[in-house]
Amino acid sequence: MRSEKEKKQNGELYDPMDQELVKERERAHRLTHMYNQLEDEHARGKWIKEIFQTIEGRIKVEPGLRVDYGYNIHVGDHFYANFHCILLDAGEIRIGKNALLGPGVSLVTPDHPMDSSQRFEGLEYAKPIVIGDNCWLGAGATVIGGVTLGNNVVVGAGAVVTRSFGDNVVLAGVPARVIRTFT
Repeated sequence: MRSEKEKKQNGELYDPMDQELVKERERAHRLTHMYNQLEDEHARGKWIKEIFQTIEGRIKVEPGLRVDYGYNIHVGDHFYANFHCILLDAGEIRIGKNALLGPGVSLVTPDHPMDSSQRFEGLEYAKPIVIGDNCWLGAGATVIGGVTLGNNVVVGAGAVVTRSFGDNVVLAGVPARVIRTFT
């Protein structure tokens, strides 16, 4: 029988109140709390390596960061996250190089079943988020699980991205839609 963590990693319904998962979230919450209290940028740079699974190159993450687990977050070189970003990484979050997250951006991989009996049992599932290279997500933008954004995508402030988009587009609105393309 598979563990709840294995079910979570496979995108199946799982119980987030499983003790192993609760302990992993508590660890990540403690680490991010300590990270957010640090005033020294150099010290934060060392701590973020304890939170994120993969860091390729130089990155900067401003205080106010929130994560669920941390071990499902993978970021490329020159990643920047402004203040108060929320990365709920029950599923994988993969972000390419030269990506910018504005203040208050939320990347949300967990979701709840439509079946109310399963939802009231507390079950959920997680879908990955993939963000390509050279992307910029404006202040307060939200990307939900199952979304892939191509390279050179700009997401307007406050947009809610509920489906995948290819390269070289500007998205805005709720739900987000293409308002411009570029080469």
